[in-house]
Amino acid sequence: MSAYHPLTAEEAIQLAKSLPGRFPDQAELECREIGDGNLNLVFHVTAKHSDHSLIIKQAVPYAKVVGESWPLSLDRARIEREALEMEHSLCPALVPEVYGYSDEMAYTIMEDLSEYTIMRKGLIEGNSYPKFAKHIGEFLARTLFYTSDLGMNQQKKKELAGRFINPDLCKITEDLIFEDPYRDSPNNSYPDSIADEAEALRSDTELHFEVTLLRHKFLTQGQALLHGDLHTGSIFVRAESTKVIDPEFAFFGPMGFDIGAVIGNLLLNYAATPGWAADPKAQQLREQRLVQMSQDVWNHYERNFRQLWNADLLDEMSRTPGYQDHYVLQVLQDAAGYAGCKMIRRIVGLSHVIDIDTIADATAREAAQRKALAIGKNLVRHHRSIKSIDDVIELVKQASGNEVSI
Repeated sequence: MSAYHPLTAEEAIQLAKSLPGRFPDQAELECREIGDGNLNLVFHVTAKHSDHSLIIKQAVPYAKVVGESWPLSLDRARIEREALEMEHSLCPALVPEVYGYSDEMAYTIMEDLSEYTIMRKGLIEGNSYPKFAKHIGEFLARTLFYTSDLGMNQQKKKELAGRFINPDLCKITEDLIFEDPYRDSPNNSYPDSIADEAEALRSDTELHFEVTLLRHKFLTQGQALLHGDLHTGSIFVRAESTKVIDPEFAFFGPMGFDIGAVIGNLLLNYAATPGWAADPKAQQLREQRLVQMSQDVWNHYERNFRQLWNADLLDEMSRTPGYQDHYVLQVLQDAAGYAGCKMIRRIVGLSHVIDIDTIADATAREAAQRKALAIGKNLVRHHRSIKSIDDVIELVKQASGNEVSI
């Protein structure tokens, strides 16, 4: 397999067999192509009559969600694999292990997480994940601090940043999150029932100004190595365990983007809750849990990040009194703004979330869409005035039109 081509199931089996020690001798292997949605081929290889298994993920040279008219570089597979390896080295319990790879064939062989649930699915089902905020807060703090100028030699960081130039996938983010929702783009997708909301987005110049500030940071501020697409579909969960996957959008950018992506997706599920919980008491409990989880994600991140700063800071000038507080506040403000951008994009842009799109009742679905947009716009409009995570929660309450007790 010297020249790139999409793998077949049989080739995936042969690759799995070639890995020493991964399967029992003489094991009979089976393979099914499970896909991951928009961009890749994903093969699940298992051994009959055993619990041995692995995943092979291969990039294809275009966006599957659109087709061959949207070409993409295969180098994103290398970027994803190197990001996984770095994240695993910093958070081994929170990231799957890489077993093998081929940059030429654009595949990565990794740990199978079939025993886990995709977090988005679990949240829709109303499941509770009490360890999640602690786990993701640790993941965010460690991966962001130790790849920043605070926790990494600055020259080495510049060299590393060169390995994560990711123009194709960054362009997707730049367009789908920071531009398309605010203009009449062929990439946009929304039902006629919220056409008034989409039209209002296109003419809201005050909102455009705030989005442009956030976009500028995304384009120019290489604070740390980001996952780049850290939504609840890129996280596997169990009650006691969390695993972060799919960092193919990885690049050096503003820390708040990753944090905001997590919080924004929790709030999308919060906006959808009335469509999934018919009982008012159950609905209230789920809403409270999601708002509390959003707050806890930030609190765990901040506590971990400050501890790492105090213990492992390499940059002497950053010891200047007051600078840590200034830095952390800027990240919080960015996170709130990016959370809002993520929410807006998921309602009117190219790729939605099943939290909202699969609500069966049309009236409840429209209410969720409008609520998500209201929260997203409120976070974007006011992100620069935020002083604490309590301010973020207050903005969510205001936009929700009700009091959320936590």
